[in-house]
Amino acid sequence: MPIESPDLEIDWLVAGAGAAGMTGAVVAHQLGGSVLVVEKESVYGGTTAKSGGVAWIPNNHRQSEVQVNDSAEEAYAYLKGLIGDSVSDARIMAYAQRASEMLAFMMKHSHVHYSALPNYMDYYENVQGYKSGGRSMDNAPINLRRLGQDANTLMLGHYDGLMPFNVTVEEGQRLQEMNAGAYWLGLRLFSRLLLDIPARLKRQRDNRLTLGPALVARLRLSLQDRNIPLWLDSPVQQLLQDKGRVIGALVKHEGKIQRIHARRGVLLATGGFSHNATMRQQYQQAPIGKDWTAAAPGATGDAVTMGEQIGAALGFMECAWWSPTYAIPDGRVLALIAGKSNPGSIMVNRHGKRFANEAQPYEDLVKEQYASEARGEQAIPCYLVFDATYRQKYAVGHIKPGKVESDNTLDPSNFDTGLLTKADSLEELADNLGIDRDALVNTVAHFNRHARNGEDPEFGRGSTVHDRYYADKSVSPNPSLGPLETAPYYALRCEPGDLDTKGGLLCDEQARVLHHNGAVIKGLYAAGNASAAAMGDTYPGAGATIGSAMTFAYIAAQHAFEQDAAEEYPHEHT
Repeated sequence: MPIESPDLEIDWLVAGAGAAGMTGAVVAHQLGGSVLVVEKESVYGGTTAKSGGVAWIPNNHRQSEVQVNDSAEEAYAYLKGLIGDSVSDARIMAYAQRASEMLAFMMKHSHVHYSALPNYMDYYENVQGYKSGGRSMDNAPINLRRLGQDANTLMLGHYDGLMPFNVTVEEGQRLQEMNAGAYWLGLRLFSRLLLDIPARLKRQRDNRLTLGPALVARLRLSLQDRNIPLWLDSPVQQLLQDKGRVIGALVKHEGKIQRIHARRGVLLATGGFSHNATMRQQYQQAPIGKDWTAAAPGATGDAVTMGEQIGAALGFMECAWWSPTYAIPDGRVLALIAGKSNPGSIMVNRHGKRFANEAQPYEDLVKEQYASEARGEQAIPCYLVFDATYRQKYAVGHIKPGKVESDNTLDPSNFDTGLLTKADSLEELADNLGIDRDALVNTVAHFNRHARNGEDPEFGRGSTVHDRYYADKSVSPNPSLGPLETAPYYALRCEPGDLDTKGGLLCDEQARVLHHNGAVIKGLYAAGNASAAAMGDTYPGAGATIGSAMTFAYIAAQHAFEQDAAEEYPHEHT
């Protein structure tokens, strides 16, 4: 029945203030709606703020600037080739066709600003429709001070404070090369930081936001411009229905339950269930828990709980956006994206054996880690093993190269916690890790014999464009391969973590939540990790998480307001 005497009547209620939620809010407001965004945490940004902020947008209007030719048809072929029949053709096609439309809309009507990364390839070059660059996009930096008081409630980023200054994806890639150009870039970025006198006088962090925090800040600024209210510390308690249609929700705000009537519908964008240990153990492969995820703490499955209460269907609950992770001494869990690809390193299970191509896409690497564990090889945790040459030259996670930060200047807790182990020989390293010493020594010897020639007959490491992207291009013949032969030796403990879960409310191509009987639950939409992933159990390329989150939030708002932007934004290429 209708909400009697609602405390607030609006057109569009959005639960969750990450990329999906704030995109859906901006779109609805641009279409003439009155909008409220509610966020259960005391800070906004969610897992988006802890991410790299990259968005995977096929056929986007900025590809021509980097000489990339693309089409919705090619994008569909690539996605279909990966996802198969696990997601409906209509939903896959919606993403392939409308992601570019979303980007054009947001770059015109909000502060969102993306540029195409010409060399950031899709992950699977053997799949029809693959592109070697241009679909993964880097969002532009922004000065935190533009947010005013709202700067104080932006969630701290995943990489905040790990470097003295913030870097974009492109800048980070250039810095990793550790050549003259990288040093010059680092000097320029550090000089800019020092010359930000207001921030230095107040002992503030770098006010030039990049990566996920920059995207969050740009979206928050867009809400400010439109006077769209954002309620923090305001969890949705229950969805409200009338004759099977969702017409609003109960929201706890300032200690009081508010009855919100949403005439056009409710968008659930509350993230996944990474931090819900019970739900993870119910649906996912053991061993699993909430301690290995890099997702925001608010990702506790609220959308799943509320959706199930009204009969919503679920999908991909066993899946996640997997990535090796590790916990740094301050408690933050970081995803290990890049360091695993450089020469002079391997990953081993506790039988002392390699179990996968370490440089392959991070989602696949964790799947291989679980497979090794299932074979009884004790792969959880596993260890990234590297030698002194690697340690001197390359960053690994939060640990800067030895020529920048020596072992003596590292926080001792890196070693005291067992996160990082150091030894004068492989035998000693194995003993310290509880690994069979002969197995580890033999594994390294076998690897070294082939690595010197740039070969990995066991797993084919370095044979794809993806493998070589994060590797050392100055090393030949294979930039991802080099022997481990210089003491001391190191090991970084790695868990089978994730960026967030993929399981959630099953949706159609309009982002409408589906009932378990197959019918549409009218008035209820979901996007981002609150919904069953449009990517299925795959990871097409960097930014597929945020790209799909923003796209289906856009589609949801367009549908709710019965407008289609296709005529106004027919895949703009300007």
